[in-house]
Amino acid sequence: MKFILFSGSLRTGSLNKKLMHVIARYIASRGSCDVEVVDLKSLDIPVYDGDIELAGLPDGVRRLGEHIADADALIITSPEYNGSIASPLKNAIDWISRLRPVPFEKKPTLLTGASPGGFGSIRALGHSRAPLEAVGCYLFPQSFGLAKANEAFDEAGELKDEAATKRLYALLESYIEYANKLKTVR
Repeated sequence: MKFILFSGSLRTGSLNKKLMHVIARYIASRGSCDVEVVDLKSLDIPVYDGDIELAGLPDGVRRLGEHIADADALIITSPEYNGSIASPLKNAIDWISRLRPVPFEKKPTLLTGASPGGFGSIRALGHSRAPLEAVGCYLFPQSFGLAKANEAFDEAGELKDEAATKRLYALLESYIEYANKLKTVR
């Protein structure tokens, strides 16, 4: 089973990229899963503009679409921008929705997020559901929000809080089971 992970944050040292790498290491440690982390920043995707689209889809959009199309399952980590969806994530969704067939269709997708605030990006994850459902993702019912994420990681990039780690790993196990079941019926 192939998992693609990407973050809705572009910042190099972002808390969401740290969370994404914790998730990637856990899934890879299971041995039966192929994990690929995609960095949206390296794809240099412009802000969606119909004029750019008319001139031809940017290479970064095509490459992200190929990664998503090749995946059996997606995991997205995303920050919260002013109580809502992060603009890099929304922009990526908007661009990918222009590809045919839409690579997001029927992809089991898990939403996770981290923020220094007390809500752990949960409001953003709720807002992210609408556009992802609109493009055909099969969203996992639960999500994971890491509150006070600026204090959550040790020097090695692992989660310090044992309860949060257990909660995340239990969610990942449930999600992997969900994604495997969907793979067999697609």
